[in-house]
Amino acid sequence: MKAIIFCAGLGTRLKPLTDTMPKALVPINGKPLLQWQVEKLRDAGIKDIVVNVHHFSDQIIEAIRVNNGWGCNISVSDERDALLDTGGGLRKAKELLLPTNDSASPFLACNVDILSNINIKTFIKEYSKSPSLGLLVVSPRETQRYLLFDKENTLRGWTNIATGEVRPESLSPKDGFSTFDYKQAGLKPLAFSGMQILSPAIFDHMEAVIAEKGAKFSLIDLYLSICKEEVLKAFVPKNYKMMDVGKINQLEDARFFSEKL
Repeated sequence: MKAIIFCAGLGTRLKPLTDTMPKALVPINGKPLLQWQVEKLRDAGIKDIVVNVHHFSDQIIEAIRVNNGWGCNISVSDERDALLDTGGGLRKAKELLLPTNDSASPFLACNVDILSNINIKTFIKEYSKSPSLGLLVVSPRETQRYLLFDKENTLRGWTNIATGEVRPESLSPKDGFSTFDYKQAGLKPLAFSGMQILSPAIFDHMEAVIAEKGAKFSLIDLYLSICKEEVLKAFVPKNYKMMDVGKINQLEDARFFSEKL
């Protein structure tokens, strides 16, 4: 299995550090975020990795070179001309992820700024039990934005509980209700954790999203556009702990968190 680590973001919430370095190289306990992700994948047996780059891309490329890919074969998907978000970034990296002699194998995709205790080998085994278009790592942690899953753990929608926004439109309030009640709809809210295993068939669904949004789009946009027709499943790891290292004031907490991984 191959993997892609999304590293192209601007990391604006980590300023002023990201005024001089990419988010992927922000250090946590002496190791850049990218190294934490690469080593976790490597220890699970995934050694063919793609990273996408945009912000301070040369620094990421140099770090990979100097460290010999931390024991992995790392290819670079260059987004210096245009930042494409996770969906567009995945599309651009397609040829690096799917060599012509093996276009059927699933691949893992993850965000560079998520630290977690997930057992990737267990995650891969769970996907292999019942292959679908995608298996998404989620958790019941508190947030404002949730993916909505039915009793079979199949993705049905998304909601922002702070604003009341619901997607897709088919879930919008009806029958006299002013707000959407996911419990009444038989759906459970789970927070996305920035990691998924995807079938190569995911690329077949991108053109419709591109026609609507252009080349820059998120994977969540893609998932919500196809969840009525395609099967995207939830995976809730046992005893799961994760941290989104997204803000400058979280770095000390991230240091303590990483010591327990």
